[in-house]
Amino acid sequence: MNETEKQVLEQISLDHPWSLIEEFSTMVREHPTDVNRAADVIASRLEGLSVPVEVHDARLFLSLPKPSSVSAGGREFRAKAPSMSAIAAAGVRGELTYVPVRAGTSIDDIFDTVSDKDLAQKDVRGKIVLTDGFAGPANVAQFEAAGAAAVIAINAGVDIHWGTCTTVWGVPDLHDLPRKPKIPAVAVNRPDGEALIEMANRGEEGVVFANLEEGWYDSKVPVVEIPGTEEPDKFVLLHGHYDSWDVGVGDNATGDATMLEVARVLWNNRHLLRRSVRIAWWPGHSTGRYAGSTWFADQFAIDLDENCVAQINCDSPGCRWATEYKDVSLTAETTTFAAGIINDAVGQTMVAERAAQAGDYSFNNIGISGYFMLLSTMPDALRAEKDYYAVGGCGGNIAWHTENDTIEVADKDILLKDMRIYTLAVLRNANVSILPFDWRITAEEFRETLSLYQDAAGENFSFEAAFEATEDLQRALDEFYAAVETGQADEARANHVIQRLARLLIPINFTREPRFWHDPAVTLPKLPDLATATMLGEHDEESLGFAKTHLTRGQNRYVATVREATRLVRGE
Repeated sequence: MNETEKQVLEQISLDHPWSLIEEFSTMVREHPTDVNRAADVIASRLEGLSVPVEVHDARLFLSLPKPSSVSAGGREFRAKAPSMSAIAAAGVRGELTYVPVRAGTSIDDIFDTVSDKDLAQKDVRGKIVLTDGFAGPANVAQFEAAGAAAVIAINAGVDIHWGTCTTVWGVPDLHDLPRKPKIPAVAVNRPDGEALIEMANRGEEGVVFANLEEGWYDSKVPVVEIPGTEEPDKFVLLHGHYDSWDVGVGDNATGDATMLEVARVLWNNRHLLRRSVRIAWWPGHSTGRYAGSTWFADQFAIDLDENCVAQINCDSPGCRWATEYKDVSLTAETTTFAAGIINDAVGQTMVAERAAQAGDYSFNNIGISGYFMLLSTMPDALRAEKDYYAVGGCGGNIAWHTENDTIEVADKDILLKDMRIYTLAVLRNANVSILPFDWRITAEEFRETLSLYQDAAGENFSFEAAFEATEDLQRALDEFYAAVETGQADEARANHVIQRLARLLIPINFTREPRFWHDPAVTLPKLPDLATATMLGEHDEESLGFAKTHLTRGQNRYVATVREATRLVRGE
């Protein structure tokens, strides 16, 4: 860590961020009226710190859950409808049937679908499906496609978690709209779920009442712009959501407070910034499936494409017991940089994971290098000791997305550590002469993924063209980074290459849709256009031809993109 970085990090204080957490701990931030009031609080605090803020007016399509229930066996069960569920205020009646789902162990798989094998053993047409886990988008979409009348998700504990059940990312466009859920879904707790399973085993009926308010709402997006002194057009984007379920302290008042402190410290040290820093607070995260960040990605797409050098997500930092930095989300090329930040800021090691199709990673289709989402988390041994199941935030606390996510979830000491990490990440990313992302890591990941897919495909398909293109890119990158590391590379050209590589390589690794559109909010495998190779053995002779056609087109996209990346690196 250099002297400038040390000097800036010494200025971090808990005073202003903890005060915001205390205020937000008394504010329910679900309905747009309350969320906009929270935006005013953020803007007022920034202005009080002499940090200029622009509040954008966004028009978002949102879904706002209201009290819901399940009626069965002469009993009334409390339930929560996930946002974007189909509305069923009058109730949907049907026979109860139970289709189990394997419990997820991390954010990567807690919303996984039921297996086709298990689903094939059940006729769910016209029935109310009971299933395990959260009322996630993939499950609801899968049961809807199978003809279910409604879905009841049985959460793992005594509390019921809010969530969302749409696969649509952000506000739907005309292509997305048909995927908006057409059946109601609700979640119940484990004890009530067990009682409902017993009723299902007896062939009893139930009624699902899903109450929601939905429509278009005016929503505020506060944004701070801290200008750089040498490359003011180029910027690092730090972002996180400020709407929450209930008072949502760990998810995400702690993140809002972290961004407030980063804004304060970096504004006061703006004379030290080479590039600009943009800090944004999103509405519509929970009730619009990342609607706020998606709106920003849409409205400022060209500026993001041309000038954003990295995006950094801030969600659920500073939570109690979250003492480790594992399962840290990022795009592969940022791995070494992110690990160095955590080590330098707090003296701890990082275990990275592929960025999930979650959080506010609304910029993959543009192609922007990204790191962090959920940052600190509790150790596995402690989670096991507490008998906690996997959740998607709050540092692993199962208060996530419940009324229990109150101020007790926040931890001052851990928050201070995480604020150091975020501040150093933004500062260093803005100040390094050459962007600190290593595309050799990504290219090697591509080669390894191709090897796995080739082994799976066997003689049914050849990825030879993809291997050749990848190996050529690796040779070009080796030469490029050798010049960077020996100081022989022109800085401006090197930064152009590193930034534009993101626009090419992130989309082929994380998306299927074209650039500037948005993929569904479901987990995608690496190099998703080529992942069909792992399922060739499941096809009969006739459908194998369709699968091979799919792989041919996917390989064409891959090869063309990688060759373009190679020409960019070589300056051809």
